[in-house]
Amino acid sequence: MISFIVPAYNEEALIGRTLEAIDQAGRCAGEPYEIVVADDASSDRTAEIAESHGARVVNVNLRQIAGTRNAGAREATGDKLIFVDADTVVSNKVVHAAIDEMRRGAAGGGCAVDFDGRLPRYAELMSPLMVRIFRATGFACGCFVFCTRQAFDATGGFDETLFASEEIAMSRALKRQGRFVVLRESVTSSGRKLRMYSGREVLRLLGGILLAGPKGLKRRDGLDVWYGGRREDPEFAGD
Repeated sequence: MISFIVPAYNEEALIGRTLEAIDQAGRCAGEPYEIVVADDASSDRTAEIAESHGARVVNVNLRQIAGTRNAGAREATGDKLIFVDADTVVSNKVVHAAIDEMRRGAAGGGCAVDFDGRLPRYAELMSPLMVRIFRATGFACGCFVFCTRQAFDATGGFDETLFASEEIAMSRALKRQGRFVVLRESVTSSGRKLRMYSGREVLRLLGGILLAGPKGLKRRDGLDVWYGGRREDPEFAGD
């Protein structure tokens, strides 16, 4: 059985399309599937929308992506786990490829990511570079990670001491359990964070993390791109 696990915080604007895409891919997967939404203290209609799309909602109050993913995984019943961010759209092809790799013995993997909408110039330059870096290093992008239940349990799940870069730590942990695959297929994630934050703000954030070292990833402070309150996409603010 396949378990799609979707961590979410105040995602009423985008989670509907995410779940529709997952449901479509699940129907084409060739085996039973479930969708588990781990709702991390949302104050909007995230949980209501998730339930209306047939998802099982797990309520948590962590405000931490690693812990929220783990909470969803604990409630999931499948032997194949696919973690999809609430602002990310999967295709039938990428889900089929992930399932096929797990059936062939892969412990886990990920894929590249494309961003929707118009991107600021700095993001247009940075995004392809980041994709190349992730492919070269063999790490999964955080918005789409898959693994077998056996490998997930063996790793202990996502590292809950981390508030960012937990997907890199998980990639490393899964590699110790067996074959780790970065798929050729991609998912499409929202480009809103790249539109919401200026290049200067992003550089300041990255600089702060570099100066703080590993300790900077173990606290929420300074990680506003992931944990800040901005949700309204400037590209669609007038709609």
